[in-house]
Amino acid sequence: MKKTLISVFALTLLTAPLSFVQAEEDAHQEVGHDHAASGDDHQEVTGEEGEHKEDHGEEGEHEEEGEHEEEGDHEEEGDHEEEGGHGHEDENGGHEEAATASINAKQKELAGIEVATLESKHVDYEIYAPGELLTNGYTSYHVSPRVASVVLRRHVELGEHVTKGQPLVTLFSETVAQAQAGYRKAFPEWKRISGLGRSVVGDQRFNTAKANIEAARATLLAYGLNDDDIGALKASGVDSLGEYMLRARVDGAVLTDEFEQGQRVEAGQPLVTLADESELWVEAHLPASSDIVLEKGAEAEVRAAGRVGVATVSQEAHTIDPVTRTRIVRLELDNPEDRFHPGMFADVYFRFKTSEPVLAVPETALMRGADGDWTVYVEEAEGEYEPVEVELGRSIGGLREVSGLAAGQRVVLRGAFFVASEIAKGGFDPHNH
Repeated sequence: MKKTLISVFALTLLTAPLSFVQAEEDAHQEVGHDHAASGDDHQEVTGEEGEHKEDHGEEGEHEEEGEHEEEGDHEEEGDHEEEGGHGHEDENGGHEEAATASINAKQKELAGIEVATLESKHVDYEIYAPGELLTNGYTSYHVSPRVASVVLRRHVELGEHVTKGQPLVTLFSETVAQAQAGYRKAFPEWKRISGLGRSVVGDQRFNTAKANIEAARATLLAYGLNDDDIGALKASGVDSLGEYMLRARVDGAVLTDEFEQGQRVEAGQPLVTLADESELWVEAHLPASSDIVLEKGAEAEVRAAGRVGVATVSQEAHTIDPVTRTRIVRLELDNPEDRFHPGMFADVYFRFKTSEPVLAVPETALMRGADGDWTVYVEEAEGEYEPVEVELGRSIGGLREVSGLAAGQRVVLRGAFFVASEIAKGGFDPHNH
């Protein structure tokens, strides 16, 4: 039984490869038949494509002929157009910018065009300058100690009007105490020597005593004491050495009092500012390039805080202010009613009149032409305006002296920009020919 099974298994192994080989050969034969069929189909397709190529070749020839014909037509049309264009330019002679503008009455009214006859005449004008009100340096006074001191008492208030000699502040100083003691020592000696006379005491002793009392008195005056203060030192009962008072040197108002009681102040430190406001200074700032000549005593109108006054030129600086880069002119303003005060900003107007007749137009009449030159528009006829180039002269307030025009011509004073735009539109060609 076992031998039989082994024989069957061996036979199966021998016959299986033969069947597999036969199956492969059959498959190769079928593929060959398929390739043959495909070759026939490919030949048929190739034949059809050849026919299509021949048809396309005929169509390509027709298209090339059409394109050559169209190009020829276009070239002929282009030649005709170029000839036509040249003929157009020859007929019109080119497009030039219009030299005049025509403006009807309605346009003139809407644009606010103002025309006037130019006249040669004397011109009254004014020049503006910003300014500031200051205290008069000749009638104001800064009160300050001459030596380091301590503030003991104050006697005036801010804004108070004081008179000359009125006490302002009481101070204490060690230096003043020493000077007062020196005077009190020198005074009795001088009193005794002077009573005996030069002939008794001799020239040297007499001169020494006199020099000592004079030096002591001068020292006290230099420290700010007056004759009354010095006279009080002669009394033997005075024992408050070191105290002294600063008094008003001028009549005026207290403008500043920047100190407190008990405060130690240094020599020269301002404590009180006094000013006589019946006459103030006005410092006007003109441009550094201004060439106007201001005579001493020339009048100017000053406006500050809604108040108007008249000031006269008193001084003029010969240097340019390093901060504002302006030319400073100082004026004196009478202020009897105390309407103006130092520190106010002011508008200053200097008034002038030309010495000879001039031709002048407002700044609004001037326009820049196409070449950059200054131009004025002249009315040649009603509604007809022509640009005229002019040369500018000096500035006369809001006017400008011009040359290149004649008296009697009618010029556009306002609305020159509209006239310029109309002339520009007249010279504009939308076809760019």
